[in-house]
Amino acid sequence: MFNNVGTIDRIIRLIMASISAYFGLFTYSGSSLGLGLAIAAGLLTFSALSGTCLMYSLFGINTRNPQKN
Repeated sequence: MFNNVGTIDRIIRLIMASISAYFGLFTYSGSSLGLGLAIAAGLLTFSALSGTCLMYSLFGINTRNPQKN
């Protein structure tokens, strides 16, 4: 797999992961919503750190080097 997540996209994913982790681990702790938010935070963190998003690969999206028209 190749890196298809750009720098700004990575920063946004890390911010969203932090927010999701907070709500999942503290606000909704012990509920299925909390578990879902914690899992989402883990997936967002992994994709931000690895620089690869599976959904982007499926749809042919690349925010790392956007083509200019």
